[in-house]
Amino acid sequence: MRRSISIWNPFAELERIRKEFERLFEEVPTLESEKIFAPVVDVYETDSELVIKAEVPGVKKEDIEVSIKDNAVHIKGEKKEEKEEKTEAVHRIERFYGKFERYIPLPTDVKVDEAKAEYKDGVLEIRIPKAESAKEKKIAIS
Repeated sequence: MRRSISIWNPFAELERIRKEFERLFEEVPTLESEKIFAPVVDVYETDSELVIKAEVPGVKKEDIEVSIKDNAVHIKGEKKEEKEEKTEAVHRIERFYGKFERYIPLPTDVKVDEAKAEYKDGVLEIRIPKAESAKEKKIAIS
């Protein structure tokens, strides 16, 4: 009797695991009101300020709330579903609708009272000036 040796393919194994996770998450019951996602953010600082950019496409400015408390920025809001009457069959729905929330700890002390936020083209940009104690000061060596 002949036996063949099969070569293990790690990528095939990863694909099997990915499909298993997808199957598991499809079976998890969720209520529409419980769906919450966290928008992706970039956080960086310049010499004078801290900048946070959050992607929240398709959300109206009025549906976004930004607050700063305990040295952290809290962004929350809601992307409302577009209701359209369709006579065609729906094949895939991947866009998210519902509430979103993100809590971002600040890496440095800031002047909360001087914070500004702007929303343009689906990107929320928050600029917060650094506190004097957080600014870098170069010291001349004598």
